[in-house]
Amino acid sequence: MKNTRIMAVAAAAALALGLSACGGSASNTGGGSGTGGSGGGGSAQPAADAAIGKIFNASDKKGGTLRFGMAGDWDSVDPGDTYYGLSWNFLRNYARTLVVFKAAPGAEGAKLVPDLATSLGKPSDGNKTWTYTLRDGLKYEDGTPITSKDVKYGVARSLDKDTFPNGPTYFNDFLAGVPDGYSVYKDKNLDNLKSIETPDDKTIVFKLKTGFSGFDYFAQLPSTAPVPQAKDTGTKYKEHVISSGPYKFSVYQQGKRIELERNTNYDPATDPDSGRKALPDKITVELGLNAPDIDNRLQSGGLDVDIAGTGVQAESQGKILADPTLKAKTDNAAAARTWFSVLNSDVAPLDNIECRKAVVLAYDKTGYQRAYGGKTGGDIATSLMPPNVPGHADFDLYDFASKPQGDVEGAKAALAKCGQPNGFETNISYRSERPKEKATAESLQQSLAKVGIKLTIKPYPTADYTKLYAGKPDFAKTNKLGIIIYGWGADWPDGFGFLSQIVDSRVIRPSGNTNLGIKVPAVDAGIDKAMAENDQTKREEIWGSVDKSVMEAAAVIPGVWSKGLLFRPDTITNVFVNDGFTMYDYAAMGVKQ
Repeated sequence: MKNTRIMAVAAAAALALGLSACGGSASNTGGGSGTGGSGGGGSAQPAADAAIGKIFNASDKKGGTLRFGMAGDWDSVDPGDTYYGLSWNFLRNYARTLVVFKAAPGAEGAKLVPDLATSLGKPSDGNKTWTYTLRDGLKYEDGTPITSKDVKYGVARSLDKDTFPNGPTYFNDFLAGVPDGYSVYKDKNLDNLKSIETPDDKTIVFKLKTGFSGFDYFAQLPSTAPVPQAKDTGTKYKEHVISSGPYKFSVYQQGKRIELERNTNYDPATDPDSGRKALPDKITVELGLNAPDIDNRLQSGGLDVDIAGTGVQAESQGKILADPTLKAKTDNAAAARTWFSVLNSDVAPLDNIECRKAVVLAYDKTGYQRAYGGKTGGDIATSLMPPNVPGHADFDLYDFASKPQGDVEGAKAALAKCGQPNGFETNISYRSERPKEKATAESLQQSLAKVGIKLTIKPYPTADYTKLYAGKPDFAKTNKLGIIIYGWGADWPDGFGFLSQIVDSRVIRPSGNTNLGIKVPAVDAGIDKAMAENDQTKREEIWGSVDKSVMEAAAVIPGVWSKGLLFRPDTITNVFVNDGFTMYDYAAMGVKQ
């Protein structure tokens, strides 16, 4: 999915699959960030990286309108049908989950804290059973109480991947005894979903197929946001999500505009741990904008935040870095994210490993890096898993370091082995609203042409990229999408949180996939081995070997280990990079008055 966290303290946060999780919480009063008005050592004096690890322009002042902009549209504002990092970050304004990444700078932002629940989960039965208790006084935007049955319903509806294809599949994969094809719209009796129990209105119990001590990371997924069954409208629910957070929807125009206003039935007293500040009176999001225009409007004061959170475009970056005044308003944030391209094994001749190796050997690594802004945008990747994810192993199977512009002779030898000595033709897809991905496609087209591999570029809308196009196997195969440009950040800080949803062939479904065609038996076996290993050090070694198996199979063009040059206008307050999302925190930011 998603853009997620910097791993400065990943060892402390890493999953320990055989150990029980702590049930405590880190508490602050009043929903504040826990750093006070001084901002934890931050300042209001513009300086490069002033919002990394600390708060820039700290403020508790409420009021004003916080203005976001986005190129294209995201997958969905429905908590049960979303998998973009920008969405998970933003939805904390209108949806509360059982637990949440804390709204705080630095290492604190990568910590899970209770949200709807009174504490982190309480495990039993060898981590196969997890129990949460809801806080008192929780209400929806209409004043009706939030109950454990609403949380169960929120998770249950997300299991229907025909109706909601975009979200992650962790609950589908781990809950015990979920009937094949389960859907709340076919079976409206929630009692029949026995893997989630609600013995009373405050208690919810999850039962798993196998013990998993990292279940609190599942409990922070947007699908644990409560949904009142009586007001669920299925695929139309996104048109009016019933708020459980500090803001509610006042305008929803798909692909055009979103507006949020204060939810008067949100009680900050029920939200002591999350760090939400709810400073603006109003939040707006303009959708369908041009990406370079967003950069210009940020610099001119016409917008406050690029909600994509991946940094300015390459053409803006040069101008900004050359101007000391503009550079002082930037944060070059490292991410647990890789910009990569899948070599789709469903599309001939890329079903042949030697043809895939030819692509990996031939492509221009420096061109891929330039598409993302050069070294400011990230480092040339030699594997899929970035260095700041625990379990990363250093290896360079294809001599990227010594041949960064491509190994033409090696690629031609691989083409001969796969029976395509003169090269072949295939299509390459990218998200149409993302100029960096377009530049990537053009770079790959040029460099692969040197060995006779001809690429035809196919852009598709961001909002439906995984639902209808690149993430729909039948469509991708029929339309010969042999190379699929994508990017991924860890759902949480370990090898499972980064790799499982993009390389495990068993998570591939008819649509809405984030594994876009990687089917390697050694990879699947390695994931199972890591899941069964209780020793953290040994488990991390296994994740490194899984990553190596991906590269040995030439399943991806690894691309770039990501950094983003975020622009911080003078118009906003309480600005910091949240290490849980590796972008600015959208639940703590305010507006300069």
